[in-house]
Amino acid sequence: MQTWSLVSICVLLGVVVRWGVSLNSYSGAQKPPMFGDYEAQRHWQEVTYNLPVQEWYFNNTDNDLNYWGLDYPPLTAYHSWICAYIAKIINPEWVELHRSRGYESPAHKLFMRTTVLVADVLIYIPAVVLYCLYLADGSSKKKVSTLFCFLLYPGLILIDHGHFQYNGVSLGFALWGVLALGLGWDALGSMAFSLALNYKQMELYHALPFFCYLLGKCVKDGLMGRGLFLLVRIAATVLATFALCWLPFLSDPSQALQVVRRIFPVGRGLFEDKVANTWCSLNTLIKIRSILSGDFQLYLSFALTILAVLPSSIRLLTKPTFWNFKLALVNSSLAFFLFSYQVHEKSILLVALPICLLLNDLPFTSAWFLQASTFSMLPLFLKDGLLVPYAVTSAAFLLLSICLLSVLDHCSEEEMELCTYKKLLFCHPKMDLACIVRWKFYISIAAMAGLSILSVALEPPRHLPDLFPVLVSTIAFLHFLGTFIHFNILQFSKLPSRKRQKKNN
Repeated sequence: MQTWSLVSICVLLGVVVRWGVSLNSYSGAQKPPMFGDYEAQRHWQEVTYNLPVQEWYFNNTDNDLNYWGLDYPPLTAYHSWICAYIAKIINPEWVELHRSRGYESPAHKLFMRTTVLVADVLIYIPAVVLYCLYLADGSSKKKVSTLFCFLLYPGLILIDHGHFQYNGVSLGFALWGVLALGLGWDALGSMAFSLALNYKQMELYHALPFFCYLLGKCVKDGLMGRGLFLLVRIAATVLATFALCWLPFLSDPSQALQVVRRIFPVGRGLFEDKVANTWCSLNTLIKIRSILSGDFQLYLSFALTILAVLPSSIRLLTKPTFWNFKLALVNSSLAFFLFSYQVHEKSILLVALPICLLLNDLPFTSAWFLQASTFSMLPLFLKDGLLVPYAVTSAAFLLLSICLLSVLDHCSEEEMELCTYKKLLFCHPKMDLACIVRWKFYISIAAMAGLSILSVALEPPRHLPDLFPVLVSTIAFLHFLGTFIHFNILQFSKLPSRKRQKKNN
């Protein structure tokens, strides 16, 4: 009873923080002609409500695809239609065809902010609560502490409730999938992840771990017995879920092909803005987009992404434990973020979710990464006028991680899984790797805080207008690359402690 009281308080505080952030500015506020992501979400409501399904993804006089055309899978469109239906009842002007373009008012802002909060309360937050209570190890106090830090991760709150998006829906569905697999409900987990994939195509970042884990379980159970039955049941569930989501577009192949073309826009280029991935960081030294053709960039990106994700996936396929599954989710999503095509800075949220799943197991490493992931989106937050929410939520998350998760007390070589490095690097047995890592953490936090202040306080040189965004993306990239290497080594090293191994198997 006491545990559930604490959980209720955590959820309430999580909702309050989200609502507090939502009172600030949003993407593209009063910035015509394109405005920003807020207008994109509103425009999709306008399109889905006023046009027939067959015209949602096609360019015509009533649906200009160059003005925030739909570029997400059908489930996003259905969600927009539901929101539009409610908006039409409250105020028809909010979704009036053509005339509502760029519509901004306090009442409409309240409505839009409420739709994001409701989506979190219905989909994302319940999944977080159940995961922390039923799949996280430790005492009730530790589970509640993990839950509180999970819910207050600044990156997702600032993007969804500040910048304005609905990432909590796709991440929530993915988390329901993880939760179901952790409890042994493989078919339900497959359905939940299929819904995530049909809401946002970027959930492909998590697709290989789900596939390899389930296939590995089927092979382990025997493809001539129980394993075959499980495989058929999972395949039928996935196909049925996809068929239901795509049903309005399956009658005409050209409809389905147009949706696919819209959700995979390869013509946009290798990367946009200053993203903390390999291509953007390398582009500061070598102008990749100038020396490589567009097709070659696409093939190179695809090849490197597959090579980066393959070792972790093969390891999971041969050893399908839940612990390996969680590590593979981190490694796969980081491989896609670092090497794949057309990555946005907000895509780091797809890496942050599986990292949050490890807050209980690896608190120091996880909290450090989550801090860096929020920092990597600093230029976007400054552009949207979210400096104060960024500073407050980031500082609060760091303090909560230190106080509630005791991250600085979990810095031994054993707890950070650093013993493997001594063998790989031929380190002296008495060398204190934990001390070195702790100092790296202090320097990292100081660098992120310092650069955040400099980005606001100083004007960049005229000949280097993008100096601070480039420095932010480069520092964040180094954090992400180090995390990718660490978690791959971790997945191939010895199994976790006996207690955790029993829990995760």
